Amino acid sequence: MTSQFSKKSEAWSARFSEPVSDLVKRYTASVFFDNRMASVDIQGSLAHAEMLQAQNIITAQDYADIQRGMAQISAEIVSGKFEWLLDLEDVHLNIEKRLTELVGDAGKRLHTGRSRNDQVATDIRLYMRSAIDNIIDLIGAFRLSLLDLAEKHSDTILPGFTHMQVAQPITFGHHILAYVEMFGRDAERMVDCRKRVNRLPLGAAALAGTTFPIDRQRVARTLGFDDVCHNSLDAVSDRDFAIEFCAAASLVMTHISRMSEELIIWMSPRVGFIDIADRFCTGSSIMPQKKNPDVPELARGKTGRVNGNLIALLTLMKGQPLAYNKDNQEDKEPLFDTVDTLIDTLRIFADMATGISVKPEAMRAAALQGYATATDLADYLVKKGLPFRDAHEAVALAVRTCVDKACDLSDMSLAELQAFSSLIEADVFEVLTLEGSVAARDHVGGTAPNQVRLAIARLRTQLTK
Repeated sequence: MTSQFSKKSEAWSARFSEPVSDLVKRYTASVFFDNRMASVDIQGSLAHAEMLQAQNIITAQDYADIQRGMAQISAEIVSGKFEWLLDLEDVHLNIEKRLTELVGDAGKRLHTGRSRNDQVATDIRLYMRSAIDNIIDLIGAFRLSLLDLAEKHSDTILPGFTHMQVAQPITFGHHILAYVEMFGRDAERMVDCRKRVNRLPLGAAALAGTTFPIDRQRVARTLGFDDVCHNSLDAVSDRDFAIEFCAAASLVMTHISRMSEELIIWMSPRVGFIDIADRFCTGSSIMPQKKNPDVPELARGKTGRVNGNLIALLTLMKGQPLAYNKDNQEDKEPLFDTVDTLIDTLRIFADMATGISVKPEAMRAAALQGYATATDLADYLVKKGLPFRDAHEAVALAVRTCVDKACDLSDMSLAELQAFSSLIEADVFEVLTLEGSVAARDHVGGTAPNQVRLAIARLRTQLTK
């Protein structure tokens, strides 16, 4: 926001015998960062005022004045003309003061039946609900971008790895679908987290509820909450929903970091499996030949930042007695930072997925190294009647021979292969090809191109319905 901050007005002058020092004001103020919740603070206040009027706690004229004043405040905030006051600590008191300036006593009556404790808890939930909805949409867009990439390479051979050693041939499309599945679980976690975010704390007041005849369910309906928080102490002090969101966000970033690591390795000239569009890379200040994958590298680093925010919130809450404590002011910056980091990362990765160009020849050449079809030869012998452990031993001996001769299993003659098992026949070479290996794994979840295309169709239907 472009609004300026200034020092005016004393919020607690009637209680204290001396003014709060400027150092304490700055140390305790949150208005520098919680003003991003201004729109949801106004939204929650209008719902509260509507309920107060419906319950005859304030007059219809008061409610109309509050609506008029809030409309002007909203316009001032959007235009950058709203003056944020450091002395008023936070977004809530700043808006309330300006409302009172605009509409007089009606503004002073708005806070009837509520406290800043339940007000801020409501604002955070409203803010988080919107952020989660945005994140769910962004995860969906990212998954669609990955599906497009996977579809282009349903048949492209890639070496699959375990322990970073060549294991078995797979398709690049199948590999990318693994990430589509990961991010699918991430979306499910966000949807589930939203259920616990979407409960209304307002009406709990400071910690014990209020003596006024409020209608909490009415406010919940107005604001689109699924339910109210059913214990006033828990309502104002609960930050589980924020921790749960940060945990879900940490998993999203962990998956992005894993993908980033692979993109960085694949883009290295020593591997050369892919290239990333120039707009996502930078050069070197001294080495003119360099093209650095800065976006994946930075995302890998930002994962630690998001994980740190989760630990910060867990640590914040671990020693708090009921009910609200000033410690909870420290929940917002790590929460907001997590939201911003996750949204920015998902947006750029959805775009970057469209800028990944694949080098099939390099992938295929790598798949031919490391005896990737050794398991296929073992399976072949099992199907001929040899017990698996015996087949495993026979193929291990064959691989050792290939290592000594610096050749691949498919380079050996039929006679050479038969030296390891008399069950080997001329049809063995069909299973020693890369294409034959991946095509043979034609079942749900397998790497066969046919199964990859079926999985893409299923996932695309889910994401676009």
